[in-house]
Amino acid sequence: MTPETSSQDPAQDSKHRRVGIIAFALGAAASLAFFAFFPGLPHVIDWGAILGSLAVGALTRWAWLALT
Repeated sequence: MTPETSSQDPAQDSKHRRVGIIAFALGAAASLAFFAFFPGLPHVIDWGAILGSLAVGALTRWAWLALT
């Protein structure tokens, strides 16, 4: 496995880090909101919903950074 190369621009690295954090937070919050407010679901946030939301947030972060 090759080591990951970083860009020489610290502003670019800072922007990618900030965008990744925002994408993760939005994905996790949207998923939690779905589990909490979608009609027909038992309106209970359990560990499955929390872990699922964290997984959706990580997937959202990965997808957003892959596009940029």
